[in-house]
Amino acid sequence: MKENMKTVSKLILLAGLLVAPLALKAWTFEEAYVASYHGRSDTPVPVKVIAPHVSAEFAGTTVKLAFVVDAAGVPQNITVPDTVPEDLAKTLAAAISGWKFQPLIRDGKTVPTKVVLPVNIVSDLDELPKLAAN
Repeated sequence: MKENMKTVSKLILLAGLLVAPLALKAWTFEEAYVASYHGRSDTPVPVKVIAPHVSAEFAGTTVKLAFVVDAAGVPQNITVPDTVPEDLAKTLAAAISGWKFQPLIRDGKTVPTKVVLPVNIVSDLDELPKLAAN
């Protein structure tokens, strides 16, 4: 990325993210996102997330990432099926590769699970309430 290009911290906002925990506690975005999955057993549950840092020019962009959460809870084979600039795809894939999940459990065993993750890029926390889906 060019040094003179304005880079701001972007947040990943996914369908179903509840902003109430963020407003009620002094949680970081990452902590609130992980907490929003508390009690879910129908999908791999994120236990560690990393918000990427991307150029401000991508604010308002939605990108779908596809990957498999393996039996150990590690994202594998991350792809960006949408047509997006290569630098954005690499940045998002790098962030997701640092995530950790509680894998899906079926019949008492952890199983690899394909995930398609829509990512909405926002410029700051002030935009979260407007973009959150309840």
